[in-house]
Amino acid sequence: MTKVLIIRFSSIGDIVLTTPVIRNLKEQIYGEVEIHYLTKKPFAAILEPNPHLSKIYTIEKSTNEVVSQLKDESYDYIIDLHKNLRTARVKRALKSLSFSFNKLNWEKWLLVNFGINKLPDIHIVDRYMESLKAFGIKNDNRGLDFFIQDKDRELSIPESHQNGFIAVGIGAAHWRKKLRTSQYVEICRKIDFPIALLGGPSESEEGRKITEEVGDRAWNTSGSTTIGQTAFLIEKCQLLISPDTGIMHIAAALKKPIISIWGATIPGFGMYPYQNENLNKMIEASHLDKRPCSKLGTKCKYKPCKCIDEMPLNEIVEAATLQIKP
Repeated sequence: MTKVLIIRFSSIGDIVLTTPVIRNLKEQIYGEVEIHYLTKKPFAAILEPNPHLSKIYTIEKSTNEVVSQLKDESYDYIIDLHKNLRTARVKRALKSLSFSFNKLNWEKWLLVNFGINKLPDIHIVDRYMESLKAFGIKNDNRGLDFFIQDKDRELSIPESHQNGFIAVGIGAAHWRKKLRTSQYVEICRKIDFPIALLGGPSESEEGRKITEEVGDRAWNTSGSTTIGQTAFLIEKCQLLISPDTGIMHIAAALKKPIISIWGATIPGFGMYPYQNENLNKMIEASHLDKRPCSKLGTKCKYKPCKCIDEMPLNEIVEAATLQIKP
C-alpha cells in the first residue's frame, strides 16, 4: 500500500484545479494507493464527494491542529500543490519524500511590475502534473473533476428557468476581478434569456439589486445555495458568464461553455478554464496596455479601475446571444 498526502489549502478554484493530480495518481501509480488531502475546513465540501480520496484532513487556522494525526499516517509521499511556509512546516514535521511544482512567482512579478513577459505558455494544471513526473505518471487529458452529490440535485429550479437559463457569477475574492453592479444589470437586460445569479452570502444584496433592475428573468441564488448546489446549477445552465474565480473552474470541470471576464488579472497567468478551447470565450479590456495589474486581482494600475470600467460589455452580450440561439 502506497500512501500519499496532497496539500492545497485554498481556494475553491485552486482546489478544483488539483483534481487531475488526484485522479491520475489514483489510476496510474503502481499497486494499491491511498490518497489523503489536507485543506482548509471551508473547502472540504469540494473534496468530500471525490471517490479517488480516502481521507480529508482540514485546518481552521494552523497546521498544528493536524500534524500529530498526519504523523500517525506514515505517508510515503507528499505532493505539495500550495508551496508556502505552512506546507514547508508540514513537510519538515512529516519527513516524507515530497514533490512540488513551479509557482512562477518571479516571472509573474516581472510581468506585473515591468511588463516583461517570461511566462511559459503552460496551464497551472500541467504545472501541477509535473510534480508527478518522478512516478512516471502522465496527464490523461480528461480535464478537471467535480462530483455533485444527489442531495444537491434536489434544489428546486423555478418554472421560469426550467427550459434553460444562463448562469452569471457575480462574486469574486477581489473586486477588481468582477463587474460593477450596473454592468451586470446592463448585460442581464440585453441578454433576452432567463438568468440565474450565482454568488456567496456577501453577494446576496448585490444579487437582490440586480434582480430588482432586471425583473423576473433574473433569479438570485446568491447566499442561498451551497457550493454543491451552485455546481448543480452550473451543470444545468446553457452557459456560464463569470469572472476569473472558482465557479469558472467548476464549469470547466462540468464541460460547460464559459464566457470568462478578466479584469486586473490575465489568462496568461495560466489559470484560464481548463477544457476544450471551443467552449471558452475570454473577454478582457485588451486595449489597456498596463495590464496585468496584479497577480491575484488585489490591485489595479488604473484609477479608477479601468480594467473593469472599460470592459467591452457588448462582446459579452454578443457571445452569450450566439450561444443561446436555437
